[in-house]
Amino acid sequence: MKILVTNDDGIASPGLWALAESLRPVGDVVVVAPDREQSGVGSSVTLHHPVRIAPAAALHDGIEAYAIEGTPGDCVILATETLVKGPIDLLVSGINGGANLGNDVFVSGTVGAAFHGYFRGIPSIALSVTALNDLHFDVAARLAFLLASQVKEGALPKRLLMNVNVPNKPLDQLKGVQATRLANGSYTEVVTEGKDPRRTYYWINRTRPAWTLEAGTDIWAVKNDYISITPLDNDVTAHSILPRMEELKLAIEAGLRVGSPQESPKPGS
Repeated sequence: MKILVTNDDGIASPGLWALAESLRPVGDVVVVAPDREQSGVGSSVTLHHPVRIAPAAALHDGIEAYAIEGTPGDCVILATETLVKGPIDLLVSGINGGANLGNDVFVSGTVGAAFHGYFRGIPSIALSVTALNDLHFDVAARLAFLLASQVKEGALPKRLLMNVNVPNKPLDQLKGVQATRLANGSYTEVVTEGKDPRRTYYWINRTRPAWTLEAGTDIWAVKNDYISITPLDNDVTAHSILPRMEELKLAIEAGLRVGSPQESPKPGS
């Protein structure tokens, strides 16, 4: 089994290497990660300048590692198209420092990398610890091993994308595991203005929680000391609203005068 490990915290992240080490008993691990922090870039890719690759020193023997001058999405693209020979059986992105919950999955580089694996038909897992300081990776690393083992045994579907968040607590303080849905909420932006000698600048920080705790959601789970596992896919269609689009379609067609037979031109016109 070949396992691709990536992240958005960068090649030097301790969470990345805790993850890589935990997966070694399951398969051959290749690490392809950004050469610096890339938090908040979502699933973006680099299109307007070259992306450079450099071999990286692995912190554990037997692991092939590369640092990419680009986004987590770039890492997955270069790994699958250039760096890794043969099929990749599993992609795990993490272990991220900080939660990726609710609407934040749409801006998360950790989840963005997992989406790129999912787009390529690779079972993909995004894994985060829900704290920014004094991080403990042992539970999340053990969980990664268990999930990878399930994939290897064929117990999970091949078309798989999971977003996993682990409270930053010892195992004996966790209540269990919850299969969850995304909460309708996230950290919202706070803008701080500053001035340098030439002009005004702005810092954008995502530090203001804006959500309502609702049982069954990922935010509720981690706030109540459960590990949250949320299955995701790439269908963001608003199916409940789709039937009403027929009325909108007819109104727009009438306004544009398209979608209905046109008058035949008169002779000599």
